[in-house]
Amino acid sequence: MMDSTNIKELNERIQQESSFVDIINMEMNKVIVGQKMMIERLLIGLLSNGHILLEGVPGLAKTLAIKSLSSIIDAKFSRIQFTPDLLPADVIGTMIYNQKNEDFLVKKGPIFANFILADEINRAPAKVQSALLEAMQERQVTIGEKSYQLNEPFLVMATQNPIEQEGTYPLPEAQVDRFMLKVVIPYPNKEEEKAILRQHLLANYPTVNTVLKPEDIIKARSVVKEVYIDEKIANYITDIVFATRYPSEYKLGKYANMISYGASPRATINMALAGQAYAFIKRRGYVIPEDIRAICHDVLRHRIGLTYEAEAENITSIDIINDILNTIEVP
Repeated sequence: MMDSTNIKELNERIQQESSFVDIINMEMNKVIVGQKMMIERLLIGLLSNGHILLEGVPGLAKTLAIKSLSSIIDAKFSRIQFTPDLLPADVIGTMIYNQKNEDFLVKKGPIFANFILADEINRAPAKVQSALLEAMQERQVTIGEKSYQLNEPFLVMATQNPIEQEGTYPLPEAQVDRFMLKVVIPYPNKEEEKAILRQHLLANYPTVNTVLKPEDIIKARSVVKEVYIDEKIANYITDIVFATRYPSEYKLGKYANMISYGASPRATINMALAGQAYAFIKRRGYVIPEDIRAICHDVLRHRIGLTYEAEAENITSIDIINDILNTIEVP
C-alpha cells in the first residue's frame, strides 16, 4: 500500500513526465481529423509495449495515423501489404548468396522497423501470419541460424477489413490473443467529414514535426510501470476477467451457454498495463475504475468466444462486456 504523500509525489512526477502526450496529440491533430480514440489507443500500445489490431473500413486514416506517429517520434516506419502470395521471407528477410565472396548475406525484411503497419493481415496465409506473430511475441527474428533483436520501441498495428471475407485467412483465436487491444474504428461524424474535405482542398497538406526520439518513449515506458494500481483495482480487473469464464458465479447465468471460452490471463495482464498507460495519458499517477472501464472493451472484445447459440440470438462480445461492467461492483 502507498500512503497519500507518496501518491501525491508520484502524481506530480507523472504530470511532468507525461507532458509530451499533449505535444503528440497536438501534432497528430494537424493531419488527422477526429479519431481521438484511435490515437489514444496507439499511445496506449506504444507506452505499454503492446500491439494493436484495428478493424475498420478502408479510408479511416489508419495508415496515416501510424505513419504520422512514427514521424513525430523520429522512428522507422514499415508498411507491409499482406496478400495471399506473401512469403515469411517477405516479412522477416532472407539469406542471399554473394557470388563475389562465396558466402551468404542476410537481407533484413521490413519487420526491422519501430512501427509496422501490417495491412489486411487476414489476407496472408497462416505461415506468414505466424512469422509476424513470432516477431511480435519474441521481439526477435531468426534468419538462417542466427537470431536478430528487433529495434525498440517496436509496435505492430495490424488492420482487418470487416467487409470482404472472400479469399481471407482469419486469425486463429490463440494468435488474436497476442494483440493487446482490438479497436473498432467508426466512420467520422458529419462535422469531421467536412473538416477532412476542407483539409484535402488545401494547397499544402499539413505535415507533422519531429518532436521526440525513440529513447524518450523507452524512458516513458519505465515511468508508466510506476503508475499505482491499488489492490481494489486489481480485484476489479480479476473479477471482470473471471466473469467472462464463470458468468454464473457473477449473476450472469444467462450467458453460461453463450460463451464458449472466456478471456485468457493475457487479458488480466493487458488490462492492468493498458489501465496504467491510460492513467499516464490522462496525466495521473494512479489508476481509477473509470480507466479500466474505458479500455475494457478493447482488451476483451477479441478474447471472448461465442457459441452458436449467442450468434443465433445476435449476442455479441460487446453485449456481454457491457453486462459484466454493469453487474460487477465498482470499487
